[in-house]
Amino acid sequence: MEKMHKNNNADHIGANDPKTQITPSRETDPNVLQRNASDPFASVWVSASAGTGKTKVLTDRVLRLLLPRAEGISGTPAHKILCLTFTKAAASEMALRINKTLAEWAVMDEEQLNKKLDNLLGRAPRHDETLAARKLFADVIDTPGSLKIMTLHSFCQSILGRFPLEAGITPNFSVLD
Repeated sequence: MEKMHKNNNADHIGANDPKTQITPSRETDPNVLQRNASDPFASVWVSASAGTGKTKVLTDRVLRLLLPRAEGISGTPAHKILCLTFTKAAASEMALRINKTLAEWAVMDEEQLNKKLDNLLGRAPRHDETLAARKLFADVIDTPGSLKIMTLHSFCQSILGRFPLEAGITPNFSVLD
């Protein structure tokens, strides 16, 4: 069964413009859906079966957060990004993918980098985005603590470790596995 959003508001700006209407084939194209979900300005909930691209969507979202904004505003600094996952394997996989991509961007030829960014952004990259993409690997590596990608449990443990008295637990506690 194809899922299709229908715009019932004919007064909506662009409602009759075929470029803004969602068609069944376009809506179900996984590349379009994943790109839309990776938009850092969109509020999304990603829920899917194993192997369907959740980690790719989240990785792309982080990469897009790091790149500069259209208004000339710098991207989000790496130390201000926190990624929480349920498993250590997912956290490790995300960190590996992001670091691998950033390392590739740093040494990739111009044409190949523009192609990769075009695929990520869904449009041709601006010059400032290409320049920033080349420097992101060094920026992330130089960030104390790098990107914070951890499990929900390790995040909670770090909070409890910083504020044990406020949480009503003994300082220097240890977690039982």
